[in-house]
Amino acid sequence: MKRLDNIRLPVGESEEKLLKIAQKNLKKPLKYFKILKKSLDARDKSNIFWLYSVAFSEAEESEHVPAPERLARPPRVAVIGSGPAGLMCALRLVDRGVEPMIIERGEPVDCRVRATEKFFRERKLDPQSNVQFGEGGAGTFSDGKLNTQTRDGYNRDVLAYFARFGAPEEILYLNKPHIGSDRLKGVLAAIRAHICAHGGKYLFNTLFTGFGAQNGALKELYLRNTRTGGTFSLPVDCAVLAVGHSARDTFEMLSGAGIPMEPRDFAVGVRIEHLAQRISFAQYGASYALLPAADYKLTSHAHERTVFTFCMCPGGVVIPAASEEGGVVVNGMSDYARDGVNSNSALMVQMRSSDFGGELFSGMRFQREIERRAFLCGGSDYSAPVQLYGDFARDRLSSSFGEVKPTYAAGTAFAPLNEVLPAVAVEAMKAAIPDMDRRLKGFADPDAVMTGVETRFSSPVRILRGGDLQSPALKGLFPCGEGSGYSGGITSSGADGIRIAEIIYNLFNN
Repeated sequence: MKRLDNIRLPVGESEEKLLKIAQKNLKKPLKYFKILKKSLDARDKSNIFWLYSVAFSEAEESEHVPAPERLARPPRVAVIGSGPAGLMCALRLVDRGVEPMIIERGEPVDCRVRATEKFFRERKLDPQSNVQFGEGGAGTFSDGKLNTQTRDGYNRDVLAYFARFGAPEEILYLNKPHIGSDRLKGVLAAIRAHICAHGGKYLFNTLFTGFGAQNGALKELYLRNTRTGGTFSLPVDCAVLAVGHSARDTFEMLSGAGIPMEPRDFAVGVRIEHLAQRISFAQYGASYALLPAADYKLTSHAHERTVFTFCMCPGGVVIPAASEEGGVVVNGMSDYARDGVNSNSALMVQMRSSDFGGELFSGMRFQREIERRAFLCGGSDYSAPVQLYGDFARDRLSSSFGEVKPTYAAGTAFAPLNEVLPAVAVEAMKAAIPDMDRRLKGFADPDAVMTGVETRFSSPVRILRGGDLQSPALKGLFPCGEGSGYSGGITSSGADGIRIAEIIYNLFNN
């Protein structure tokens, strides 16, 4: 097999040219061709091009991966949570011959979509099935962005699993892969069908409420049906705790039961929306119309608190993401096409324990209080408080929208964000936005819409685990993923789930 790197294709050029380049290099009939990597080089707006690496051969190449050895006596494994960490863990367990029981407090993805759409329309929140809880976790409604800053060896496995179950093949080679929330729903259903076809089971609408132990080892889980209220227990040999960053009641239960945890610093902020066309022009110049909607990633140290953008959604929308009654939370989402009028990003300010106290759940209470203020300032009906950047910078209440119209689906209300966010966050954003505008012209657009509040950047606590990835206080309990403080985002969470599945396989493979 041969490989060519650093192949340049001008914007608008068909990828069929790559085949011709490979054929010319090989000088023999081409029987195998694969794109290995694709990224956009936009450093020079007058000369933007796609950069490729490709592999090719005169012979047929097999990409078959041998089936792994299976356990003779598989353990009883429960996976608590069906977000990226839980699902990837369950998939790897199935590949290893283990039949996991997936416990999910929310609903299957189709039912969950209907529940969220009803919330957006009627503003009546279901605390158990919403943008945070349900099949796929919070990632279901966040674009399915798969880029990560980690270099985990399992990252590639996560991408391969998604592609195997219906995600676009391009996620295997794009520099910044994404699935899109519209396509991700079908991928989740395909994953569930595969797991169930291989002996796994799902318990939806089922809340993990406690556990039974013997001699320091996990023996059973205590569960409650969130619809009927019925309670039952489930005997297990081990459990993977992949509950996400918003399972506050579960965190409190675990702490009360003696599971060691520690507080974590986190960030809070808003979603900021601009016209997608303006962002693309700022990034690409005149070539923007030939390219996908542009993204960006910005960091500012203009204030003593770091301010940064996060979870940027090109051509996307801002969505209601509350999981507790009486609180407003926002997130960003875009479909595969990323063809919406606006682009949005979280604009986050780093918080410290000195802002909210050093007790275990001080940060969680701090987040909740901000969400409560946003709820009250929005009118106490899940409308989100909004302010135009130009007015925010001048401490002035907005009265009408300019060119940028908000996309938040549950309604908005003009409100002063300095009455919602901590003073230090307001000060930091006022310093950072003009600073970011120096690197991305138009970021400080006076008509940019700032929608509050983004508080679920990361978990406010970490559930501790030892070198064997188990809780030091309970053998057989494996804290996993974003909610346990060991990852951030879909890919790194999925990789953590796969890692724990391999630990469980090796633990019982004797």
